[in-house]
Amino acid sequence: MSDMNPTMEDFEALLDESLAAVSIQEGTVVEGIVTAIEKDMAVIDAGLKVEGRVALKEFGAAAKDGGLKVGDTVEVYLERVENMMGEAVLSRDKARREESWIKLEKKFEAEEKVEGVIFNQVKGGFTVDLDGATAFLPRSQVDIRPIRDVTPLMNTPQPFQILKMDRRRGNIVVSRRTVLEESRAEQRSEIVQNLEEGQIVEGVVKNITDYGAFVDLGGIDGLLHVTDMAWRRVNHPTEILSIGETVKVQIIRVNQDTHRISLGMKQLESDPWDAIGAKYPTDSKVTGRITNITDYGAFVELEPGIEGLIHVSEMSWTKKNVHPGKIVSTSQEVEVVILEVDPAKRRISLGLKQNLSNPWDTFADQYPQGTVVEGEVKNKTEFGLFIGLDGDVDGMVHLSDLDWNMSGEEAIENFNKGDMVKAVVLDVDVDKERISLGIKQLDGTDPMDGGDSGEIRKNSIVTAEVLKVIDGGLEVKIVDTDIEAFIRRGDLSRDRDEQRPERFSVGQKLDARVIVFDKKNRKVNLSIKALEIAEEKEAVKQFGSSDSGASLGDILGAALKKNEEDAS
Repeated sequence: MSDMNPTMEDFEALLDESLAAVSIQEGTVVEGIVTAIEKDMAVIDAGLKVEGRVALKEFGAAAKDGGLKVGDTVEVYLERVENMMGEAVLSRDKARREESWIKLEKKFEAEEKVEGVIFNQVKGGFTVDLDGATAFLPRSQVDIRPIRDVTPLMNTPQPFQILKMDRRRGNIVVSRRTVLEESRAEQRSEIVQNLEEGQIVEGVVKNITDYGAFVDLGGIDGLLHVTDMAWRRVNHPTEILSIGETVKVQIIRVNQDTHRISLGMKQLESDPWDAIGAKYPTDSKVTGRITNITDYGAFVELEPGIEGLIHVSEMSWTKKNVHPGKIVSTSQEVEVVILEVDPAKRRISLGLKQNLSNPWDTFADQYPQGTVVEGEVKNKTEFGLFIGLDGDVDGMVHLSDLDWNMSGEEAIENFNKGDMVKAVVLDVDVDKERISLGIKQLDGTDPMDGGDSGEIRKNSIVTAEVLKVIDGGLEVKIVDTDIEAFIRRGDLSRDRDEQRPERFSVGQKLDARVIVFDKKNRKVNLSIKALEIAEEKEAVKQFGSSDSGASLGDILGAALKKNEEDAS
């Protein structure tokens, strides 16, 4: 009865059942049967209340070749159960994309490669068709090295590695570079295993840098360092190699872990250092070419593969603080002397200055000790003057050799840089390259060595002439000498009342006794007082002691009278 007359509850139940079916099927891939083919459309029965239509072009080549027939079962994507026209909305393309996503996700999880076709260029990269799913290929992931033209790679099926998948956003990122690197790593590993140190192989120069060249050994690159290209100095690899050139090299080192290979070319030739000792004996002269100049010297190529160093100290006898580049120039031919050969360290020490006579020897021969020379004051220092001499050598006048009477600090103020001065050669030390000069020696011997009256020393009695009267005493000069001395106020007389400098006048002569004679410090002090005391003692000795009743005045008077009688 209820079946013939359905109630409202029955309609609600049927509606719920229908809506449930729709909610489950919409947005999914379902199977359907081709019921008819009309022009460019295929009619599909997907088991719904209504049929749907799908364009034949969505079936690809199968539809064009007549491969799609009525009765065939196909998978389609159900977008909507029924549209306004009363038909189911179906899509073969979306079904294929769904199939592809499912397959791609499985391969992504398994880290398997996928096949695709680069079909379009977009900002930052390219689009790839992965059997219905569109993926993005960043430009940096196209190849191991940057590629300018990607056209030859487009529309050609090739493997890719999925880097990232986001189904909700519909994003897939793939890499061709990862596949190439993996393939290359496998090839490198196989090639490296077949290489041995010492093996001679052929390769093609692939790239050249400042420090060497990369050589392709058939799938793997080896580094040929610039120092291993030739026994001689190579400033840049392009002097020997060019890109694309085929070269024969020797395997020097192979690292199985990093797959790094070091190559050498010079190892294929005999080492010129093997017999170097006999070929270049010490002190022999050879001619070479300057190849490189540094702060510490210059390198000279004696023959291909053999270089020696002229240290800056061996470049010039006189130019000590000059950069080597101001003495020699690159590519200059020079004659050098072999100073030392060390085959073990592959070093040859050369000398340039040894080809010239030692200016210190020459100066010593031409200007023996005592010779008077003339030169320009090159420099004033705290310890003396440097004088430029013949042969481009310098001599030094020490402060102590500037003046007999003045201190060195005072005397040096009388000289200026650029002055032409004369000096006496005091000593020449060839080994230490030193020339000692003296200016004060131009005036003869040291006046403190003595005067016309004989050698002057402490306790000598001298006659002096007053040069200057000052409060502290008298400045005097010992007669017949160039020795200047000083008499302090307290030494002017034994009598305190007579210790007055003003009672003396300039030019007056007086007798005094030497109480200080310091030749080193150029200091001479005289004393009238000391002379009076000495004369008194001598008088007492000759005429008796004052204990006899005679006064000191009587004794001195008698002494003076006796002197007058002796004089007459």
